[in-house]
Amino acid sequence: MRFMHLGDIVGKPARDLIRQRLKTVRQELGLEFVTANAENSAAGSGINHAIYNELIDAGIDCLTMGDHTFKRKEAIAVLEGCPRIVRPGNYPAEAPGKGFVVFEIGMGARAAVVNLQGRVFMQPIDCPFHAADKILRQLPKDVKVIVVDFHAEATSDMQIMGRYLDGRVTAVLGTHTHVVTADEQIYPGGTAFQCDVGMCGAMKSIIGRKIECVTEATLTGRPVAYDVADEDVQLHGTIVDFNPLTGRAEAVERLACS
Repeated sequence: MRFMHLGDIVGKPARDLIRQRLKTVRQELGLEFVTANAENSAAGSGINHAIYNELIDAGIDCLTMGDHTFKRKEAIAVLEGCPRIVRPGNYPAEAPGKGFVVFEIGMGARAAVVNLQGRVFMQPIDCPFHAADKILRQLPKDVKVIVVDFHAEATSDMQIMGRYLDGRVTAVLGTHTHVVTADEQIYPGGTAFQCDVGMCGAMKSIIGRKIECVTEATLTGRPVAYDVADEDVQLHGTIVDFNPLTGRAEAVERLACS
């Protein structure tokens, strides 16, 4: 069996391409389920109820979030009322939403999707490693397939998480930087790992935003709206083949398509 995790969905251009292409990609690749990071899906920052429905209807089974989770107040209702979305599990316990979700994937198997957020070069937050341990203790014993979206800035932070969870989860796949890393591999314990799976968005951009906007803000220090770019839009993600009985990863590869 195999699944795919898509990188950060940046605005409407990426959502449009997902609507147009994802169901065909799922069929061609024989994917049992698809997950995606959606924290940038609403005009580049946050999510709302309409976009949640749009992405689920397009063929995504579970959405993950990150440091832009609460950029829009509409996200609170989504996190509290929608079943296929998770926010970082190391947010305070009082935060709306949940840090993991479990769903059926076929052949009598179930998968868990876990969301965690890093701390290096990011906002102060609870320890993601202790949060991971707590979540794994809460998962039903029969759930062998466990996918972790680690939303982090530093590759060292990502690698520590991958090694820490090796043998305990099916995959640790990074998001947040919007830049694909070429380090996909399977660790000795059977966990697929990649520092960052990239983004779904415009390649003619600066991490999905219009080049001229980001350049002006950088050179002048003026407050400039970071408009979402829309040229050469691609889907970037990572495919993992896994054994549904053991949860061990058997193969991992990058995907880029337009």
